[in-house]
Amino acid sequence: MTKAIVKKLLSIILTLFFVSALIFFVFQIIPGNPAEIILGTEADPAQVLALEKELGLDRPIFERYIEWIIGLFRLDMGMSLKYQMPVANLFLKKLPVTLYLTFYSLVLSLLIAIPLSIQITLKSDKWYSSIITAITQLGISIPSFWLAFLLIYVFAVKLDIFPTLSYNIMAGSFGQKLKNFFLPSLAIAIPNIATIIRYMQAAILDEINKDYVRTARMKGLTLKEILYKHVLKNALIPVITVIGMSLTSSVGGSLIVENVFSLPGVGSLIVASISSRDFPLIQSVVVAVAFLVIFINFVIDILYGIIDPRIRGGR
Repeated sequence: MTKAIVKKLLSIILTLFFVSALIFFVFQIIPGNPAEIILGTEADPAQVLALEKELGLDRPIFERYIEWIIGLFRLDMGMSLKYQMPVANLFLKKLPVTLYLTFYSLVLSLLIAIPLSIQITLKSDKWYSSIITAITQLGISIPSFWLAFLLIYVFAVKLDIFPTLSYNIMAGSFGQKLKNFFLPSLAIAIPNIATIIRYMQAAILDEINKDYVRTARMKGLTLKEILYKHVLKNALIPVITVIGMSLTSSVGGSLIVENVFSLPGVGSLIVASISSRDFPLIQSVVVAVAFLVIFINFVIDILYGIIDPRIRGGR
């Protein structure tokens, strides 16, 4: 198990190295000069050159990349060209909104998907299963940003139940935060709910057809008793991977949905930095988000090995 963790950590470091290189060099070829954007289109060429030198944009690209990577290893994400303050401060200021949105959407996904999966299994009606299958297929197909616009139109504009925009979304009581985050979290959760239901239903049905379930039925136990006492625990093991995928997709989905709801999170920060060609901010924030996603996958992989002894023993 320890050897597997070490290998996984080395894989994470290698992945982050390639991600950082890709992000850095891709953003270097994006049209637009940060110095010209800061000074304006009518700035004097001499002023532009002076600012480029001050910002270090006149230095060779590989030299700037090495300096940036060394800074990241020191937990120094550099200075924002637009805001003229450390990128780390900006990132940490925006991160709570994104994390709150991500985990809220995951909790919604689990609270809705797991009970529904159980009910689908207990209900043997074909029409009931067909309806749920159609709904889950629709949920998987619809992108989160379109769902966000739809939820805003129905629940905020027409029914006026939830707020449309909330720049100070983290203020107020816990209940007020839940209300403010509900619509964006639901927009992210719906595709995840559909995915979890599909996988969990398949896992439960696979367990039900095994010998130990037939033996338990012969002993007089009801399907509901067997489901809660034995089947559900075994069925959740393969679903953990799907939950991990849902969590990472929630991170990506939150970056998009934040901009639809004008939430002051990491997604909004990335969009603002791209429009201003704030390369140090874009590069460092995207790498930080990539690290967050990779770390989540690492934790899920470790948990999977802990829960399933067969995998732990195989390592």
